[in-house]
Amino acid sequence: MLMKSEDAERDAALDVAKLMLVAARTAPKTMGLDTIVTMIVGGEDRDRLADEMERVGKEKNLPHRTRDAGNVKNAQLVALIGVGYQGELSKELKLVDLGIALGSACKIASALNVDNRIMRSIGEAAENMKLLQADYVLGIPISIKGKSIFFDRPPIGTL
Repeated sequence: MLMKSEDAERDAALDVAKLMLVAARTAPKTMGLDTIVTMIVGGEDRDRLADEMERVGKEKNLPHRTRDAGNVKNAQLVALIGVGYQGELSKELKLVDLGIALGSACKIASALNVDNRIMRSIGEAAENMKLLQADYVLGIPISIKGKSIFFDRPPIGTL
């Protein structure tokens, strides 16, 4: 069997994203109650997500949203991780759970040398699109390239 690098990297990105969702699911939870929801977004859906990020950025005059949208379009996939507020736990405890889940997911990507960055701008767009049944969402684009697409981004104040 022969497999081109692009194909192997595409397959690996999906495998890593799946493992990130597993890490988010199994991350410790306050009081043991799981209110974490997750999803992988790729292909045309990823592009629609990036388009929504750009729309919000232009509407709110937030140029860093356009920068973030470019990162999403250049990433292989996006892991969405969110939390719902309904139920027994306070909003604050659920947000703690979300932070732990995000850290666990990013740890997996980093351990496997896959570039990633947590972005609230992705979460807001995902919320607008109602991709997850969650009250608060963040996104983690993942990228397997020769150089991190998240490293040389212009600072927010210089856009």
